Amino acid sequence: MQKREKPEKSTGFIHSIETMGTVDNGGVRFVLFMQGCAMRCVFCHNPDTWLREGIEVSVDEIIKQVLDYKVFFDVSGGGLTVSGGEPLLQHRFVRSLFEECGKNGVHRALDTSGYCRHGDFVSLLDCTELLLFSVKVVDPEKHLKLTGVDNSVILSNLRAAAAAGTEIVLRYVLIPTVNDSESDLRDLAELVSAINDRGRVKVDILPYNRMGLVKWKQLGLNCELQEFPEPTPEELRRARETLRNRGVSLRTGKT
Repeated sequence: MQKREKPEKSTGFIHSIETMGTVDNGGVRFVLFMQGCAMRCVFCHNPDTWLREGIEVSVDEIIKQVLDYKVFFDVSGGGLTVSGGEPLLQHRFVRSLFEECGKNGVHRALDTSGYCRHGDFVSLLDCTELLLFSVKVVDPEKHLKLTGVDNSVILSNLRAAAAAGTEIVLRYVLIPTVNDSESDLRDLAELVSAINDRGRVKVDILPYNRMGLVKWKQLGLNCELQEFPEPTPEELRRARETLRNRGVSLRTGKT
């Protein structure tokens, strides 16, 4: 008997929507924040997205809202960004949404940690134009300590995306004394070099900031990084320069 494919999911649970975002890929972005995440990053900005419960929406109602902004996308080079939480925990919903966007000429960006089943991850690659892939740290022991999970499936998913020729921006949140050492940056540069044979991978170094601590306190959670400082402009410049010197292409011209 032939195995029947599971139907695409037409509803999903979201945390919130930002309708005029401007930071995810240039241009005006409609940013959909999905609910649910299996990682427990100690520097998470949005711990309120961890549980898979929120506002239930349909693909039809979201695509209708997205298309209201299409004129802004067309003029600015923007589109839809699906973020989280971890959007690939609801991969069928995201795929259905991306397919509808494709039919309507809307650019699709996926903001993910890559921590999900390999099959779920690759199922989105053929309908994703830009992958915003968050790398917390490359070293396995540090990754486990920072996120509570092993990073082997994450790196496997990243390699699959690179092999498929997907345009990738690696996002790396720089945390002083945590993941900013010479060895950490060397590991990141070597990872990029190993997957960047098509020249489609860039890196975005982002500063750790403490704004998310308010949410941790509101939820009664203890954030282990609450005493850590934000990186200085000089520390950010030095990290970016270190990566450039190792042949890494940065997404922006920031110094």
